[in-house]
Amino acid sequence: MDSLPPRRWLLRGLLALVVGALLLAAAVSAATYEPTNLGPGTVDEPANGSTVVSVQGFHFQGIGNGKKPARLVSAGERGGTEWVHNGSQEGARWFYDVDPLSNGNLLVTSTVPGDTVVYELDPETDTRVWSEKFDAEDTHDVDLINGDQLLVANMRNTNESGVANDRLFIYDRGKGEIVWEWRFNEHYPESTDGGYSEDWSHVNDVDKIGEGKYLASPRNFDQAIVVDRKTGNITMRLGSDGNHSTLFEQHNPDYLEGSDGTPTVLVADSENDRVVEYERRGEGEWARTWELSGGFNWPRDADRLPNGNTLITDTLNQRVLEVTPRGEVVWEYYAPWAPYDAERLSAAGSADRNASVGGSHGPTIADQNATGNYTLSGSSESGLASQTRFSTWVAATAAGTPVQETVQSAAERYAHVTPFVRPVWLSSWAFAALVGALLVVLVWTVGEAIYQRRRIRRRVAGVFS
Repeated sequence: MDSLPPRRWLLRGLLALVVGALLLAAAVSAATYEPTNLGPGTVDEPANGSTVVSVQGFHFQGIGNGKKPARLVSAGERGGTEWVHNGSQEGARWFYDVDPLSNGNLLVTSTVPGDTVVYELDPETDTRVWSEKFDAEDTHDVDLINGDQLLVANMRNTNESGVANDRLFIYDRGKGEIVWEWRFNEHYPESTDGGYSEDWSHVNDVDKIGEGKYLASPRNFDQAIVVDRKTGNITMRLGSDGNHSTLFEQHNPDYLEGSDGTPTVLVADSENDRVVEYERRGEGEWARTWELSGGFNWPRDADRLPNGNTLITDTLNQRVLEVTPRGEVVWEYYAPWAPYDAERLSAAGSADRNASVGGSHGPTIADQNATGNYTLSGSSESGLASQTRFSTWVAATAAGTPVQETVQSAAERYAHVTPFVRPVWLSSWAFAALVGALLVVLVWTVGEAIYQRRRIRRRVAGVFS
């Protein structure tokens, strides 16, 4: 028995084997991983015109990553890349909403650390026609309305006392001032979403849907609302705080009307990984008429096209899809990293030559007699959508266990955070293996420090004696 190694050496050997195995797994996965690049996926039907995609870019705490740039890209009818506007090279850390203008230019919403920058881009010359900067830390959507006014959805706005001042406002470019403002803390109790925080409402979208009528998306409140500019009242509300069966931290709702005038909302239901459409049946009553799910990973935009199909931005699968009402993919374009918004230029049209004209321009699902629940089908076998991610595997493994809800929630957050820090040459599995190896080394180091604490204390004392 005396010849057997001490238990601590057996444990050290086991830990070394675990670290080695994890590092080997990471190396093998990294060697065989092919990162997603700009280009086509499924193209069964050529698109009717170019598609402009706003790519958010992966950055951390305002520090840019040159390999995951914020950029605008234009995809041709068969998914070929027509041009690229690299925002990271011009100081933009993030790109969000992009809207076609009727003069052929684009209205771009971007942020730099501490400020919002919105500008008109001439894609032919790749130059800015004009630009406005706001002292607004984070803004995902700005629309051009009423000739020369900017309708802004401003989030992450808090005062020195920690009170959330998230707001909608209208800035008149001619006057150089804000001419209307609507604050969420005046219309929602502090208890909403658990209380005031640095990112309370996360209002990520606002659209003019009628004269003095604005559709807004307070994401963290799990609802889409219509605000009346004159009265300040909320006149329509889809969803409610914490009711995740209706909406769960949605993005970019679009307002449609049925042929009979029925108010309809199409929305990327992001945390539920689906796209849904609702009809308003009565005062405060909504009916879900369409649900498309399966294969999505955090969709953040959905636009109805004139042909009745839907253009969907599937963010963490790094792609944009055109799908039929029954969920069949007919056009697909890959656009890393983290596409936020997509616009089919041929779909845009407006009587107001000075207005931004993005969003939906097609019929409702009810008008197409296609109501129901559908599963996405027909997407390309290439790209991230076809890969089983580490976080997906973890969530599936916990299904049916007492810790299912906790593990799945943690896996979802992990999936949303890691792309911002994961190197482009590592797959989700390789990154998980590398993180696992580092955690084992950390635990091992702490354990050794505790075990050897007396020896360490004596050596430190000897150095300073």
